[in-house]
Amino acid sequence: MVRSGVQKGRISRIGSYAIASSITDHCITCTTFNILAPIYNRMNNKDQSRRESDYRTYWLTRNQRILDWLLCERSSIICLQEFWVGNDELVCMYEKRLGDAGYVNFILARTNNRGDGLLTALHKDYFRVINHRDLLLNDIGDRVAQLIHVELLGPFSQNRNNSVRQELLIVNTHLLFPHDSSLCIVRLHQVYEILQSVESYQKEHKLNPIPIILCGDWNGSKRGHVYKFLRSQGFVSSYDTAHQYTDTDAQRWVSHRNHRGNICGVDFIWLLNPNRYRKLLKTSWNKAVFGMFKYLLRKASLTESDAFAFLKADSDDDYITYSGFCEALRQLNLAGHCYGLTEEEMKDLWIQADIDGNRVLDYKEFQQRIWKYTDPDQQSDSDSDHEDQKIVHTIGFSVKNAVLFPTEVEKGMWPENYSLSDHARLTVVFSPVRMPCSQLIF
Repeated sequence: MVRSGVQKGRISRIGSYAIASSITDHCITCTTFNILAPIYNRMNNKDQSRRESDYRTYWLTRNQRILDWLLCERSSIICLQEFWVGNDELVCMYEKRLGDAGYVNFILARTNNRGDGLLTALHKDYFRVINHRDLLLNDIGDRVAQLIHVELLGPFSQNRNNSVRQELLIVNTHLLFPHDSSLCIVRLHQVYEILQSVESYQKEHKLNPIPIILCGDWNGSKRGHVYKFLRSQGFVSSYDTAHQYTDTDAQRWVSHRNHRGNICGVDFIWLLNPNRYRKLLKTSWNKAVFGMFKYLLRKASLTESDAFAFLKADSDDDYITYSGFCEALRQLNLAGHCYGLTEEEMKDLWIQADIDGNRVLDYKEFQQRIWKYTDPDQQSDSDSDHEDQKIVHTIGFSVKNAVLFPTEVEKGMWPENYSLSDHARLTVVFSPVRMPCSQLIF
C-alpha cells in the first residue's frame, strides 16, 4: 500500500517479518504467491490420484489461511498463481474477502479449461486502473499473463507535478514447468511473447517510459536462460536487489519445493525502471537462444572444435551450411517440434550468425555468434547516446526491502511444517522516486 507519514523507527509487519520503516516517503508493497491449486495438490505421494480438490474441508481451510495472511499484509499489489478458477465457491470467497478489504480483482483462467489461472488484486485506494489486457500465450502449457496499466493515487499524488508521470505497468504470470530440457525453449518463448506484448501496448498507447513490475512463478532459477534474458533487458530481481545479492548468488534463497522434492528459487518480482537502458528485444532474444544453443552443446560434452564439426554435419568444406545449422537445432530439441523454434525464427538466427552475408558460417562466425556470442549492435548507455532526445521526468522505484515467508527459505532451507503451499510468499517494498528519462518519439 502507499504509506504516508511513517514515523522514523516505526516497525511495519510483513508476514512474520519486521521491516524497519525508517523512511519518511510513501511506499507501495507487492506480493507474489503461487498458492498451489487444490487440483494439483497431491494428498498422498503413493496414490497420485488423491488430490486436495476432493476434500472440501482441506482446501477451504488452507485457502482461508492464505487469505488471512494476505489481508494481514494488505499489500498494494497481490499477484497469485495457480488460483483455482474452476471452483465457484473458492473464487467467490477470494473476490468477497479481497473486495471487502478494498481491492479490485482481475481473474484470468488458463486456456483449454486447465482449471487454474491467475488472480491480481490492486488496492483501489492507491491505484486507478487505466487499462488491462489478458495475454493468451496459446502454447503447449496453455499459459497466460495479465497486463495492468495503473496510475498511482494516495498521498504521493497530492504533490503531483503535471510533468511527472505517475503510472506503471504490472504483469502477473506463471511459466511452464520444465519437465524436460526440450521445454526450456518454450519458457523462453513465453517470456519473449510477454515482453513483446508489453512493448506493443506501450507503442499502441504512445507511452513514454514508465516502471514495469513483472510478478510470478517463473519456474526457473537464477542459473536459467529466462533469468539471463530478463537481466539483459534491464530488469532487476527485487529480492536480490534488496539483499545485495549478485547474479551468481544462486543458492542464497529458495521459494519452491517441487513435486520431485527439489528446492529452488523460482518466484520473482522483477523491476524495470524507466531510466534503465534496454537493448532491442530481438537482440536479447537472439542472444538468449544462442546461449541456450551453446549450453546444450557443452552439456553434450562437446569442445569448441567438436561443436563446430557437429554443426558442419556431413559437409566436406570448412564451414556450416544453413541446413546443417537447422539440423543441429533439431537434434538439440530447440526445433523440429510444435513448440520449438519456427522456420522464421531459425532464419532470423541464421541471419544474425552469418556476419558477412555469404550464406555460410566459417569458424570465426561460429565463435562470435554461437560459442562466444557478442552483440551485433553493441550500444553504449552513455549520455551522448541521448543528447538529441528530450528529457522528461517520471516516477521510478527504489527497492527498500524484500522478504520471503516462511523465514527458513531465505537461508536456502525448506521447513517440513510449512503447509500453506509448495511455494513461499514473496513481498517487496518499493519507494517511488522521481527520475529523468528520454522521451520516446512516436
